[in-house]
Amino acid sequence: MHYDRPDASGLSLLLDIKRAAPSIPITMLTVQHSEELAVWAFRSGVWEYLLLPLSPSERNHYLQAVRELCQIRSCSSPDNKQLLSRTPNLPESVRLTAQYQRQQPLQGAIQYIEEHFREHIEQKAMAERCGMTPFRFSRLFKQTYKVGFLEFILTKRMENAEQLLRNSQMPITSIAYAVGFQDPSYFARAFKQHFGSCPSDFRQEGVPPPRSATTQQAENQTIQQSSSTQSTMIRSGDCHMAFASLIGERRT
Repeated sequence: MHYDRPDASGLSLLLDIKRAAPSIPITMLTVQHSEELAVWAFRSGVWEYLLLPLSPSERNHYLQAVRELCQIRSCSSPDNKQLLSRTPNLPESVRLTAQYQRQQPLQGAIQYIEEHFREHIEQKAMAERCGMTPFRFSRLFKQTYKVGFLEFILTKRMENAEQLLRNSQMPITSIAYAVGFQDPSYFARAFKQHFGSCPSDFRQEGVPPPRSATTQQAENQTIQQSSSTQSTMIRSGDCHMAFASLIGERRT
């Protein structure tokens, strides 16, 4: 069935499939994109959202993502989990394989953010750097780090500002510019929302703020990456996928 634009029956069918088999990844293919449809797909648990026609590079990136998903699902299968629980002496690298495979596709973006968080960074550019569509990048990023892309960058800037306030006598305005803000007043508001006090009070009080988890997760990746081993490639046929071609009114 080939449709021109999403219709109610097709979207309802997707929800029915998701309810009946929630563990099956669903890919939505559409020729008519809208932000509302992409948001609906994300909230409905769609694994990938693709706008047709696909370019050769987009098709290759998608197929690679399918292969990686098959690897991850094989590593996290009940049989493998039971095997790990029965063999506590297995090397830690084996236990970290599944987690590493979830994080590894984002390494290019994380490394770039670490080096350029003071600059303007677009999510679309980071998705391209990681070989993903913006939809899949956003979904995987939030699943991995428990925060959105922009919030992750904001946290990096806040933590850098914290260190400058603690360990330097730089004016607060200069610190705002140094960590990537173009508006010092917006920096002050964001800092207060993040730490609970404005930059000047924070500097005077010198009270340690709670440690943010987002940067710690990124730092832990390097440790996990060095100790992880590459898992065996699983054939795509071993991984069940569901495809929803939800592209509206029927063509004759």
